[in-house]
Amino acid sequence: MDTENQVLAKWNEVKALVDALELDVVKNSSGVAAAGVRARKGLRELKAKVADLVKTTVELDKANKATKTK
Repeated sequence: MDTENQVLAKWNEVKALVDALELDVVKNSSGVAAAGVRARKGLRELKAKVADLVKTTVELDKANKATKTK
């Protein structure tokens, strides 16, 4: 998988997770406690996926910079 596709694939995962969380966040704001549990669990997963995306982009930027300096 080339670098652009790798970053875009991870970004699409993040967007899909945010879309999936929206219903639970709305339900939780209406007072449904179980939806709050699901939303918080999803937010923890989102945090991990975003951290992975950041890590990937930093690694790719470093690799691209190293390639350009050679």
